[in-house]
Amino acid sequence: ALLQQERVISGDRPGLTRDAIQIQWTWNDRPVQLVDTAGIRRMAKRDHSDNIEDLAVRDAMRAMKVADVAVLVLDADARMLQRQELAIADAVVREGRSIVVAANKMDLLIDAEYTKEDYAMGVKDQIEKRFPMLRSTPVVPMSSLTGESVQDLMPVVFEARDRWSRVINTGLLNRWLSDITFDKSPPFVNGVQSRIKYIMQTKGRPPTFLLFCNVDALPASYLRFLTRNFQESFKMYGMEVRLAVKKSAENPYHDKEKINRGGMGLGGREARKKRMITELKSHGKPPKKGTRRRMQRARGRYS
Repeated sequence: ALLQQERVISGDRPGLTRDAIQIQWTWNDRPVQLVDTAGIRRMAKRDHSDNIEDLAVRDAMRAMKVADVAVLVLDADARMLQRQELAIADAVVREGRSIVVAANKMDLLIDAEYTKEDYAMGVKDQIEKRFPMLRSTPVVPMSSLTGESVQDLMPVVFEARDRWSRVINTGLLNRWLSDITFDKSPPFVNGVQSRIKYIMQTKGRPPTFLLFCNVDALPASYLRFLTRNFQESFKMYGMEVRLAVKKSAENPYHDKEKINRGGMGLGGREARKKRMITELKSHGKPPKKGTRRRMQRARGRYS
């Protein structure tokens, strides 16, 4: 339907598609590699008379692990997400991929009382209840048979990919962190008031961020709060945002004996005393105003 060509065989029969078929394509002058994989059924429903279907499932999982965006195609006629479809969404999240849901066969479902917007909202609610980090996941209702709304899929896919690979400026991240911790301070951890010093992005694809704190770990509830607010602030929907905590390095001189240099200046107190004595011996003149007392103390020590 996307290519408007008859390139692969499809149908209602389970196991009809067995290989992951790669197709090179260009959409709006942007290169695309489409991979049409076999459907993944539950283990109990697979054909175990041979290992062809198991190999097809492994091939589909390998394709998912290297994809930028995984498009989860649903049968809209079922009117709800099945357990296996939720398991596939979970696998996409754990692999750190971005996910877009395509609700196919909407032509069998839409009527005056049930619209495609109703179905899209229902799918979003089901996904969010199971996977809170996937709130507001993009859902595209469509019909491959009639071609209705098929053209809406690729813009959503590229938007998801751009969000997934986005690199956020460190200054912007820390301004966000300052605002969110001002509204809700980090909790106590083992009797210590936790404090997030700063945040930085370590990589994209998937977006991963490092929180530098004065503790080894933050409570899971507070990390969920940060993740939810982060997704809402930066529109990181349809993917997992990974927040890691690292205890920042202590002052290297924290446990060492403090060195008392006794004031400011090049070389410290001892060097200044030597310079003052040298000047007094060489010139034989009294010290300048303001330095007499220090010179007298120095003369008494080094005479």
